[in-house]
Amino acid sequence: MKPNASGFREKLTGARGYLSASWRRWTAGRGIILKMILIFLILHHLWDYLFEELLGLPGNLVDPVGVFVAAAIVYWFFLRDIESIFYPEGAVGKGRTVPQPFPWKRAGEGEHSKAGGDPPPSPPPSMVSGAPGSPDAPVPRAACVLLVDEDPRYLESARAALCGAGIGAVRTLTESGEVLPFISKENVDVLLLGVDLSEDSGMDLVRNIREGHPQLPAIVMTTTLNVEAAVACMRAGAFDYLIKPVEKNRFLSSVRRALEVRELRYEVSTLKEHLLLPSATDEIAFHGIRTRNRRMQAICRYVEAVAPSRQPVLITGETGAGKELISRAIHDLSGCAGRFVAVNVAGLDDTMFSDTLFGHTKGAYTGADKKRDGLLARASGGTLFLDEIGDLKESTQVKLLRLLEEKLYYPLGSDAPLTTDARIVCATHHSLPKLLTEGEFRKDLFFRLQAHHVHLPPLRERMEDLAPLLDHCLEEAAQSFGKKKPTPPPEILTLLSVYHFPGNVRELRSMVFDAVAQHQSGVLSLESFRRALKDQLARKDAPATADMSAVEAPFQSFPCLPTIRETVDHLVAEALKRSGNNRGVAALQLGITREALNKRLARQKLLLRKEPKTADAA
Repeated sequence: MKPNASGFREKLTGARGYLSASWRRWTAGRGIILKMILIFLILHHLWDYLFEELLGLPGNLVDPVGVFVAAAIVYWFFLRDIESIFYPEGAVGKGRTVPQPFPWKRAGEGEHSKAGGDPPPSPPPSMVSGAPGSPDAPVPRAACVLLVDEDPRYLESARAALCGAGIGAVRTLTESGEVLPFISKENVDVLLLGVDLSEDSGMDLVRNIREGHPQLPAIVMTTTLNVEAAVACMRAGAFDYLIKPVEKNRFLSSVRRALEVRELRYEVSTLKEHLLLPSATDEIAFHGIRTRNRRMQAICRYVEAVAPSRQPVLITGETGAGKELISRAIHDLSGCAGRFVAVNVAGLDDTMFSDTLFGHTKGAYTGADKKRDGLLARASGGTLFLDEIGDLKESTQVKLLRLLEEKLYYPLGSDAPLTTDARIVCATHHSLPKLLTEGEFRKDLFFRLQAHHVHLPPLRERMEDLAPLLDHCLEEAAQSFGKKKPTPPPEILTLLSVYHFPGNVRELRSMVFDAVAQHQSGVLSLESFRRALKDQLARKDAPATADMSAVEAPFQSFPCLPTIRETVDHLVAEALKRSGNNRGVAALQLGITREALNKRLARQKLLLRKEPKTADAA
């Protein structure tokens, strides 16, 4: 008797809830219903007057047609209001899709309209807007969702809700027995499973999915309002538990959270796989990057792992370290079909930033005689690279934050937001934590950009890359000038290894191009390199990361204050040590000629020979 009593109480509770919900819907929508009745009566009377009184048609023909026409007009005119009454919060499970609004409705009462009154094109599957965790949060990457339910009308309405939110490809099944074979053959990111948990087969299916496919988030949807069944379902491995009919916001939020978890699991697995490899597997994507440095090789593996993600990427490093090359590699490895669009935002004020990225409508400002799409539209389906974001003003940072979080932007002169599916990659040579403490960079934007962070070391910290970089630059310069690749002298690596390269790889490339431009034949001359290094050393440019303690107290290694001769001898010895006993390079570091250094070394040897004789005589 207990199960029967429990079932009766559940049915009674369900009936009470249904009556309560119906009463709430009536009280919330009675004003709209009264308007509908009033307009129906007016239309019906106008119809009768037009066709019976003026045209003289028989009433038995006019009345039924008039009732049908008036009801159809009222229904289509108040369609969205009817949906809001009977399906609050856009409940999923209606079994039908909502048609487009009438063209005379204002933008904001339904879908947003573009400039000129035309409805915007529907976004592609990967184009979604909203904040993370909300019903309108962006989908991390193109996803496949599997819907399983016995009711075809429910499958249709759920598919319409997911496709309307831009959630990837949606597949449907009506038989729960086909789930396991399907997910074994196809790549599924999220499973929406409509089962009856009162039967053991439903719970067994959830357990089998968890055991065979632990990485697949499974959301269970059922009509059973039972706490014990919900707890057992979650223990069996379900990601979430939904009661039908499901509110649309609740439905989309659950799916998006499942997609985020699936994306994180995918990134962790690919990151582990690539970090264990000795080097990057796709050498074509990194064709412009020459390295033997372990740190740079680890960065390449990390880039290869996070490239398929749709989350933003932040690249930091000094000027000329190769930030744009890394961003291009991310685009090439991501599989995006769109273009790679790069823009330096350092010199753009707030208005120019919006106009450059978002575009403008006709008449947005003086001189805007026609509509222009921004760079975001050009990068649709691809990658937008924003260089030097550390120089953005706070008002511009707010727009960038909205773009990253919601994938929404407003062209100048337009009140209707547009969506984008472009991957955002940002770069800066500034220290963002330092700007954060100084209050010059927004904290929320900083953490939003930290989804994937790549920091490139300067060239002076990876001197083992000098040889491959020099060879690559020589080959590139020879092709540019139409010359045969020159042979570098053996002393060139020693000469360059003592230089700190404040301009990093870009400075090295400029030196090589200048030398190749002056080269005629034979071995490449060192004269242009010496001249460039001498000019740079004369400016006293020190590396940004130099330890100033040695500069402030250079005589700490001496027990007492050294004499001038001892100081000079120490400088000469240090220069020869750093240059690998190459006197030409050492003389360049000391700022003297090679002949002067040779005379000083000869004089030093002569003094060393005389000192033992003087000591013996004493």
